[in-house]
Amino acid sequence: MPTPVAPQLAELIERIIGAPLPIRIRAWDGSESGPAHDPRAPIAIIRHRRALRRLLWNPGELGLARAFVAGELDVDGDIADGLSRFWKLAKTTDLGAVRLSTADRIEAAKIGLRLGALGPRPKPPASEARLSGGLHTHRRDRAAIAHHYDLSNDFYEFLLDPRMSYSCGYWTQQAGPAYGLADAQRDKLDLICRKLGLRPGMRLLDVGCGWASLPIHAAQHYGVTAVGVTLSAQQRAFGTARVAELGLQDQVEIRLQDYREIPDQPFDAIATIEMGEHVGEGNYSAYAAQLHRLLRPHGRLLLQQMSRGAAGTNTAPGGGAFMESYVAPDMFMRPLGSTINVLEQAGLEVVDVHSLREHYVWTVRPWLDTLQQHKAEAIRLIGEEQYRVWLLYLAGAALAFEENRMGVHQILLARPDAEGRSGLPRSRRDTLGADPAEDRAAAAPVAVARNGSPREVVPGRTR
Repeated sequence: MPTPVAPQLAELIERIIGAPLPIRIRAWDGSESGPAHDPRAPIAIIRHRRALRRLLWNPGELGLARAFVAGELDVDGDIADGLSRFWKLAKTTDLGAVRLSTADRIEAAKIGLRLGALGPRPKPPASEARLSGGLHTHRRDRAAIAHHYDLSNDFYEFLLDPRMSYSCGYWTQQAGPAYGLADAQRDKLDLICRKLGLRPGMRLLDVGCGWASLPIHAAQHYGVTAVGVTLSAQQRAFGTARVAELGLQDQVEIRLQDYREIPDQPFDAIATIEMGEHVGEGNYSAYAAQLHRLLRPHGRLLLQQMSRGAAGTNTAPGGGAFMESYVAPDMFMRPLGSTINVLEQAGLEVVDVHSLREHYVWTVRPWLDTLQQHKAEAIRLIGEEQYRVWLLYLAGAALAFEENRMGVHQILLARPDAEGRSGLPRSRRDTLGADPAEDRAAAAPVAVARNGSPREVVPGRTR
C-alpha cells in the first residue's frame, strides 16, 4: 500500500521551517496531516504534484503563489484565516530568514522523486506579469498600469462602488444597513475636496485619476474645473464616457497622459490618490518636483499613499513576490517618513498627515465579500485564474493593513510663495475643512445640468 503523501510533505515542511504547521494539509491522494482537525480552521489542499514541483523550483512565496493561481494549491475554508496563521508563524520563527540547507534540498529531491513530482520547471500561469524594457520608462510604466487597471471595466464595475473609487474609503460611521462602502467612498472624496479647500472656479489636477471619481465629484459638488490623467486606456474611456453622460464636458477633462508630460501648469490644487506607489524609488524625487512645479504658490496638494512599515515590520517594498508578479508590477512602497523627506526636499510644506490604515481594512473587506459571494460572476468576467489572483490579493491586503504591515496616509501639503508664506488660514478647522460627517450640507451640488436640474452624482445602475 503506498505511503500517504500528506505526512511526508508535512514532515519536510516542518523540518525546513523549524516549527509545526499552522494549518492542516490535504494531498492529492486524500491523505491529511498537520494540527488536530478543527472544523473552522482552513485546510491547504495540494491538488496536483505540479504544485510540489513549483515549490522545488521556486521555494517560498513565488512558488506558492504560482501553484495557487494555477489551481494546483487551494484552501478549504477562510483564506484570510490561513494567511493570518502563516504570518503569525513568520513573526515568531523569522521565516524570511529560512534558507534550504544542502541536506534539506537532498531530502526534498528524494520526496519529490518518490512522489513523481520531479521534472522541468513548470510554465508560470498566464496571468503573471511579463514586462520588458528599462524600469519606469514611459513604455514600461504604461504596460505595468495596463496589466492591472486594464483588466476589465466590467469587472471593476462589479467589484467597486458606483463611483468606481478604487482606493481607501473614509468610514465616518460603522458599517451597517444605513452606511456602507459607497458612503465611505463619498466621504473620502468630500474629505479630499475639503482639505484642498476647493471652491467654484478653481482648477484641480488629479494625477492618476482612475475612473474619474474625484474629478467628477469635485466638479459636481465644489464647482471646479478638473483635469484627470491616467495611463490606463480603459480608465480613460470609462471616465470620458461618464463625464459625457453627466454633461460635465465643460468642467472635466480626462487624459491618457504620463505625469511627466503634463504641460499646462499652474493648478490651484492637486490630488494624487494612491499613485505614488507606482512611480518607483528612483523617480520619486522627480515626481515630487513635478507636483511642486504644477502647483501655483499657496496651492494645496493632497497625496494619499500606501506605505510599508518601518524596518523590521515589512521589508518588501514591492509588496512581495506575489504582488510584484501578479498585481502591481514595479510598485515601490517606502516608509511614511521617507516619503515626507522627499516631498519637503521638493519645496513642499507638510500641513497635515492623516492615517487611514484601519479604514483600508473596512474598504477591502466589502470588495472581498463581493468577490467571494459572487464567484461565478467574477469568473465570467475575468476567468478562473484571475479570480484566484484577486482572491489572494484582497485577502492578503486586508490582513496586511489589519496587522499594521502596511499603512495608508493622506498627506496635505502647500506650496509656499517666494517669501515663504503658505497662504493657509490661521484656523486648523478652516485649513482642513469640516469633517464630511459633520456637515453634509456643505457638499450640496453647485453644478447644474443644462436643463437646470441638479446633476446626479452617479448615473443609476444596479449590480
